[in-house]
Amino acid sequence: MAGLQIDTDALAAIAHAEKNLAQDKSHSDYSHDQKYDPEAPVQDGIHDGLEFPTDEERITLRRVTDTIPWNSFLIAFIELVERFSYYGTTVVFTNYIQQPLPDGSRTGAGGRNGQSGALGKGQRASTGLTTFNQFWVYFIPLFGAYVADTYWGRYKTVCVSVGIALFGHVLLIISSVPGVIEHPDGSLACFIVALIIMGLGTGGFKPNTSPLVAEQYKKTRLFIRYTKSGEKVIVDPSLTTSSIYMYFYLFINIGALVGQIGMTYSEKYVGFWLAYMLPTALFLLCPIVLFYGRNRYICSPPTGSVLGRAIRVCNFAARGRWSWNPIKCYTQMKAPGFWDAAKPSMLAPGDRPAWMTYNDVWVDELRRGLAACKVFVWFPIYWLTYNQINNNLTSQAATMVTNGVPNDVLSNLDPLALIIFIPICDLFLYPGLRRLGFNFTPIKKMTLGFYTGAAAMAWAAVLQHYIYITNPCGYYVSTCSETSNLNVWIQTGSYVLIAFSEILASITSLEYAFTKAPKNMRSLVMSVCLFTTAVSAAIGEAFVSLSSDPLLVWNYGSMGVLSFVAGVLFWFTFKDLDAMEDQLNQIPAGGF
Repeated sequence: MAGLQIDTDALAAIAHAEKNLAQDKSHSDYSHDQKYDPEAPVQDGIHDGLEFPTDEERITLRRVTDTIPWNSFLIAFIELVERFSYYGTTVVFTNYIQQPLPDGSRTGAGGRNGQSGALGKGQRASTGLTTFNQFWVYFIPLFGAYVADTYWGRYKTVCVSVGIALFGHVLLIISSVPGVIEHPDGSLACFIVALIIMGLGTGGFKPNTSPLVAEQYKKTRLFIRYTKSGEKVIVDPSLTTSSIYMYFYLFINIGALVGQIGMTYSEKYVGFWLAYMLPTALFLLCPIVLFYGRNRYICSPPTGSVLGRAIRVCNFAARGRWSWNPIKCYTQMKAPGFWDAAKPSMLAPGDRPAWMTYNDVWVDELRRGLAACKVFVWFPIYWLTYNQINNNLTSQAATMVTNGVPNDVLSNLDPLALIIFIPICDLFLYPGLRRLGFNFTPIKKMTLGFYTGAAAMAWAAVLQHYIYITNPCGYYVSTCSETSNLNVWIQTGSYVLIAFSEILASITSLEYAFTKAPKNMRSLVMSVCLFTTAVSAAIGEAFVSLSSDPLLVWNYGSMGVLSFVAGVLFWFTFKDLDAMEDQLNQIPAGGF
């Protein structure tokens, strides 16, 4: 990882100095004799006629967001429908796996005062399978991104993935219909096959809709605009991208909220077959909307895999810096000028390898993309806190007084809080901080997200302690027929804190993945961002042994401590990137 260190001097040179390059133009369509001047007029059909800020104006003028294009909302609606179908089904997985089929029931419905269930495999099995599902749906995006970047492009990959996911949804319905659900082993087998197929569909969908929604906005450079009051301001594309992802995440959580609330009541009063069928029916809107917008979306064509080329560039830059002494090796990899060695302009035309058909700026883009991937190193620890929502916290709710409310409906407090607070943050909090002169950068946001995730786990740990001491069965509440006298809505604190952590960490990570990645690596970098959830799920499997009585206080406490420590390490690891945010965002587009 030392070889990926970003060189401050080099980035400053990108933003403010001339690039006197001697590369033969047969190796690239980019002229290395040109200057990159952030104030120069641009004729590209996107920035034509815009006024660009001076260095002084970039420091002194207030920054604002641009108008979000309509196409972004159209793609966000597709994501809303897909998330309705995903969360609408997964929200009932814990009860479906953990709880037994109620006496006399053929659908799994528990009714007002009963507990819904089907397979009766216990809390550890439910936590294990739901954690596997988390791993699977966020591991497959690596392949979905590769297919999109190399062969199909994002739009076609999304369309094919929707068809695969629909087939998985059908199998999920079959696993829960009367006659099948009454045979736990057969139902479980069909259920697991459905999970695997749905994961394949989700894995192709997720890494490509996220960059596709932001690609609908094409401006990449800071430019001047005057407000209605006559104030001169800077329109910042990075802030616009941040706003796009805020509302993209809002649409995700509208879908999640409606899906989860509706399906928990369907499960409780009708049965699991309805909780799986309704999301499938709504998911059929996805291909319709995709077809409607087929000629409207701005899509980047597949450009071939850049992964092999990126590895070659890294190896070329590291020549002569390797050492068996780890300290010396780290120092040499981190030394200034690491990436300059891989730039074509640093080599005579006859010394360049045949594969070196890119330009200097693409090396800087690659460095920026790898920097984005580095930022995600600590995120698996953060996701450990979030992943408690749909397994252990759902099980915790079943041990308290619910007064007829389904125990798995409480998880909807998370998307509800997000729906409320996302517009508040985007319209009031973030602009207010900018007016006060506080630069709330992505690195600062993500750091605070780790801390709020830790606070959510601290709340859950304290609540679990009081559940143990107020329940008639003491430290074995999950197998007790009696519940604690605590009201289930006390869980609200955990869910609201997790929601705030998502606004700060999860949304910002999507924004960071998009803005820092080269255009032909966006799906790949986005998939790496999503893959951190898969890694977190794999780590979470190691904590499954804590997901049962009497160890649940230790489970939540461990998650909280890990998230807090990871937040501290995250800041100290990446605080240098925090000071270089503008330089990173202003690297021009390179090419081959």
